[in-house]
Amino acid sequence: MNVLIQKGFNLERAGPVAKLYEEAFGAKFASAIPDKAKRIQLLSDCFVPEFSFTAIFEDEVIGLAGFQQPNGSLTSGIGMKQLIGKLGTLKGLWACLVFSLFERKPKSQELVMDGISVDSRFRGRGIGSRLLDSIIAHAVDNGFETIRLDVIDSNPRARRLYESKGFIAVNEEHFPYLKWLIGFSGSTTMVLKVASLT
Repeated sequence: MNVLIQKGFNLERAGPVAKLYEEAFGAKFASAIPDKAKRIQLLSDCFVPEFSFTAIFEDEVIGLAGFQQPNGSLTSGIGMKQLIGKLGTLKGLWACLVFSLFERKPKSQELVMDGISVDSRFRGRGIGSRLLDSIIAHAVDNGFETIRLDVIDSNPRARRLYESKGFIAVNEEHFPYLKWLIGFSGSTTMVLKVASLT
């Protein structure tokens, strides 16, 4: 199949891209914003496309990989002002609190992965691997020293993909007391040293 990998996406595609993101990560944010339609709308309105790569097949976005660097991220448009404006004061502040649990600021010369999502109809065809390759190439081309990501304990398939690209586990965290809130009970931080690729 002829799948095009490109940097970013046109804003008119924001709705379908938000649905794709929701398919992969919606359960993670459900406690912050229980209404699925509101989650999708918030993402659609607040995405910053330049911090992503997308997979396109027959003019449809079927894959997404977001990333964060010191000057912004795919989801950097989601802040307290936007959350309160769309959800109201109490629900907005609650969402801010939950989202803060996922916050991972990049260090100097570091790129942080925001996750990879592939349409369920197209999984197992190497699309996630190609999206990850694009992020790695972006890091190399822009002089980043490391790429960091967190993979949750309930997604061993993703971890195997990252390991196949040279990512090394550097830290593991377990927080079973938060599973009711964020949908998983542990995660592993993995790092790829970009210098080793050049």
